[in-house]
This record gives sequence, C-alpha cells and structure tokens, in this order.
Amino acid sequence: MIPVAEALARVLALAPAPVAEQVALRAAAGRVLLHPALAQRDQPPFAAAAMDGYAVREADHRPGALLTVIGESGAGHGFAGSVTPGSAVRIFTGAPMPAGAGRVVLQEDVTREGGRIILGDRLEPQPHVRPQGADFRAGDALAAPRRLRPVELALLASMNLPEVTVARRPEVAILATGDELVMPGEAPAPDQIVASNGFALAAMAEAAGARARMLPIARDHEASLRQCLALAAGADVIVTIGGASVGDHDLVGKVAADLGMERAFWKIAMRPGKPLMAGRLGGAVMLGLPGNPVSSIVCGHLFVLPLLAAMQGLPGEVATRRAVLAGDLPANGPRAHYMRAGLEPGDGALPRITPFESQDSARLRLLAEASALLVRPEEDGPRSAGSVVEYIAL
Repeated sequence: MIPVAEALARVLALAPAPVAEQVALRAAAGRVLLHPALAQRDQPPFAAAAMDGYAVREADHRPGALLTVIGESGAGHGFAGSVTPGSAVRIFTGAPMPAGAGRVVLQEDVTREGGRIILGDRLEPQPHVRPQGADFRAGDALAAPRRLRPVELALLASMNLPEVTVARRPEVAILATGDELVMPGEAPAPDQIVASNGFALAAMAEAAGARARMLPIARDHEASLRQCLALAAGADVIVTIGGASVGDHDLVGKVAADLGMERAFWKIAMRPGKPLMAGRLGGAVMLGLPGNPVSSIVCGHLFVLPLLAAMQGLPGEVATRRAVLAGDLPANGPRAHYMRAGLEPGDGALPRITPFESQDSARLRLLAEASALLVRPEEDGPRSAGSVVEYIAL
C-alpha cells in the first residue's frame, strides 16, 4: 500500500495536458480560462458622470455661481460641445463628461430657474466623475488559469471579448460492475442492490467541468466487462466502480491488464477506499474505485476531482480547511482515515467538527448527512477536544 499523497501524485502524473478551444462567451460559464484574456478597450471608455446633476468647470464650482445650461449629456448620447466659463451641461449617471467639465454638481445642490442654475451654499468636495480606465485599461489581463464564474463573464464581456480560450471538457466514462447491481427503477432480486455510486461520481465530474457518461453495468464475467469497457472508447478518463479488489469476481484489474493497461499503483493506505487502482488504458486515464458507496465517493473527492482539475489546467490538489475538534479521538492506525463528520459554528474563527460515531463505508446516508471529511493522517496520535484538525468540505 502507498500513502495517499504518493497515490495522488501518481494519478496527477497520468493527467494529459489541457487541450485549448475557443468558445463563445455565452458558453464559457464554468469553463477554465487557459490563457490570460486581454481587454480590448478602457472601462469606462470615457470619463463618466457618477451621479445625476450638472457638469461644470472647476473654476465655476463655487457657492452661488450662476451658470447657463447649454445642453444635456445622457448615457449613449453625450454632449458634442464644450463647457465654457459660466456654462453647465445637464448630465446623468454613466453619461460622458463633456469637454471642459471637471466635475458634476449634484442636482440636489442646485436651484434651476429656466435655462440657468444657481449653485447652493453647501457643495460636495467629491468630483463625482469616474475617470476613463478606472476599472481597467486596454491590454489589462484577466489572469489564467481560472474557472469562470458569472461575474468574470460580465468582466470579459465589458472587455469586448466575444470569445475566450478555455480548456476542453474532459470526457469521463463511468462503469459500475457487479452481478448484484440493478439500475434505479428496476426490480432487484432478493440478492441484489440498486447501483448508486455512479450517479454521485457523474454529478461530481460534471460540477468539476467534465462531461460524464454512465455506461451499462458490467456483469461479473470477463466478456461483459470487455464489452462495457469497449463502450468507453473516446473517453479521457475511465472510472470503474467495484471489481478492483482481490475476490474471485473482482475482474477489473485482470481484464484491464489483458487490454494493455499500464498500472500506476494498486491499493492505498487509506480508509475508506483501500482497493484503489490507477493506470493508463489506451489513451485514457483509468481509475478503479472500490464498490462500497462511501469508499467510491471519498475516492472521487481525493483523486477524480484533482485529476479533472489538472486536465483543465488548474492545480490538482485537495483543499483542506481547519476546525476545532469537538471531542476526544483515539490514535489512528497505519492508514489515513477520512471520517464523515458534522460542522457547527465554534467559539472563535474556526468551526467545531464532530466525527460520526459510525464510519461504516456501506452507509451512504451518513455521507449524505455529513458536511465534512475529518482527515486523520497515518499513525496520528490521540487527539483531545479542542485540537485543531484538518477537514475536507463536502
């Protein structure tokens, strides 16, 4: 068995470099920007009014000044002339500042009499002008790589970029194995269960920017497994569920080897999830996950998600946070333990974390109720309440 960190490093070493593609901005949500995006113009592209009021010259900004209104500047239709001494232009928020004007006097601070205004006694010191390029300048870059959120799509649009270069979505084929499995909605025999893990893994992959396809369940004989693996043709990642252990019906490793799989490792010093296998099968990275529901989903968090991140140009890492242990824990053994746990607000900046009493890897409901995986390193000594520990948020 190898440590989790070494296993992750070997998985990431299998990751191919991201493939770039151009997509329309409307299709870029959730995609990973591969190269810096350069603004095509200043924003704002002109000095603009930050408030409704009157654009005036600096020299005319004094209490009691009597100014003649010579025009209007609105959003999308600026004033073509210049503000001369003793004049003002009615202006609205976002409108271009006319030539000669240095500030905006708020409409509340003036009295208008026909075509003239009188500045009040209490004028604000702020100019209420947004300088040209205050947000960004032409040539400024949105750094990459990064996953594009809605706000960044708005930024890219304001940069006048109709298309962006993003990483191609990895194709993930998910294959559950076992005579004991049926799909949801089918009628299980007395000795069968409903396949569940693939639905979580497919959703996790899609949330991580991949395209996922669930293959038919492979039965516990070589011909069925070969046939189902053939359906994974064209996938960048093949994730199998079950059949990677050492039982008589655990055929994934054998069949994959017969098909030419180059194995990177098998078995990890962790729980849940010890019988994990990884390698390369043809042009795809292959991960053989355990069949127990919790084991496969935990392995999805620790290995599948970092792999998909790396394939899109992002750091392939497992993000951990810190919390305060709510109760005492005995020493951990030789395998890293990822314990289902609950979080609650703590007395200070860190939350409190409480591992569940049962850590049975077949109890999927407990994972659904968990908000975190408490990370216990190998040979971690006893922990007392109040200790600061690391966890993975779920």
